[in-house]
Amino acid sequence: MVLVRQEQVKYQVIEVVKEVTDDIMQNKGAFQPGSPRRNWLDGLGWESFSPSSVASRYSVEDLDRKFRLAFKKSKLPDLTYEFALASFDRMGYNVYEKVTPGFFAAKEDTVHNFSVNRGFTPFSGTIGESLMASEVLFVVVPDLQQVVLRSLRWNIAASVLFTLIIVLAFYVTVKTLLQQKKLSEIKNDFINNMTHEFKTPLATISLAVDAMRNEKVMQDRERLAYFNGIIKEENLRMNRQVETILKASQLERNEIQLSMKPVSLHIIVEQVVSNFGLQLENAQGKIDLQLKATSDRVVADEIHLSNLINNLIDNAIKYAKEGVPPHIRISSALQGKQVLLFIEDNGMGMSRDTLKRIFEKFYRAHTGNRHNVKGFGLGLSYVKTVTEAMGGQVKADSTLGKGSQFTISFPLAVY
Repeated sequence: MVLVRQEQVKYQVIEVVKEVTDDIMQNKGAFQPGSPRRNWLDGLGWESFSPSSVASRYSVEDLDRKFRLAFKKSKLPDLTYEFALASFDRMGYNVYEKVTPGFFAAKEDTVHNFSVNRGFTPFSGTIGESLMASEVLFVVVPDLQQVVLRSLRWNIAASVLFTLIIVLAFYVTVKTLLQQKKLSEIKNDFINNMTHEFKTPLATISLAVDAMRNEKVMQDRERLAYFNGIIKEENLRMNRQVETILKASQLERNEIQLSMKPVSLHIIVEQVVSNFGLQLENAQGKIDLQLKATSDRVVADEIHLSNLINNLIDNAIKYAKEGVPPHIRISSALQGKQVLLFIEDNGMGMSRDTLKRIFEKFYRAHTGNRHNVKGFGLGLSYVKTVTEAMGGQVKADSTLGKGSQFTISFPLAVY
């Protein structure tokens, strides 16, 4: 577009120079009233034998006026130009008679500037008519590239705008495709996890019911009570899974109503830890409590606060190294007007990529060939959402193979 426009401007400049010179040449006659007399024959009927030059007939202002009108007619009203009118001496060299101030400087730069020249033949009616050119008009357009770019600024702006729109549309399309792919993978993982989580207890319940139909079992009250206990436990397990999914859905729609009131963070932590006694005993693990914050009163929902601490401790146990008893350290500290709760473990840890995504809904870290870690990938998403809903913050630090640390901060309750 720029190259085509540049050729167009060159052509227009050449046409303007041709138009101006032709206009001057059409002014026939060798002498006009008011023009200087060149010799003593002037005024005695010998004008035909006294050749009149363009320089003698037109001033710089006259020529500039003609050029300005011609450029305006060619739709180049703001074009910058320099010109000069020269005649030839006896040796054939140019003698510049009419010159604009910047002509010589512009004429020297032949790389960036565009120049045109056209000769004048002697005026009709003079003895020099039909002979070689007696004068030459030089026109120089400084910095033609800038002139072209300036004339195309709206076209270039529109081209850039449309290009950006196309690039943006392409980016949005690709991003949407990747998001759809990611959502499809998340959906498939969720369905697989949910199928597994519900299939196992249903199979256990089915086996327990079949066993209870056995006549020997029906006559043994202890064995009936045992199978009843299995059915009840598996039923509670399925209820917990359903509650987890429902809570995630309610959190997404902001339908959970929090019962905010001042509570003791230390007391809630101790209550949650006491519920993991049997689980830690089976795993031969332990929890060290170092609750040293001098003030632990925070405004929170007691149930949801217990749940989020429960999720973090449960994850620390589930993601312990294989063959290594889980060792969990829970500590607290004051930082200004906030109380910090640290939950640190010696588990498998997480990679940087995993660490960036652990709070995403349905995301689950890969555990290699281990298949004993179950769930929907909603626990940490719940922790983050509920913590922020109660005015707190949660962050995670981890090193692969060395364990993880979760830090929860809550503003202290104002009395």
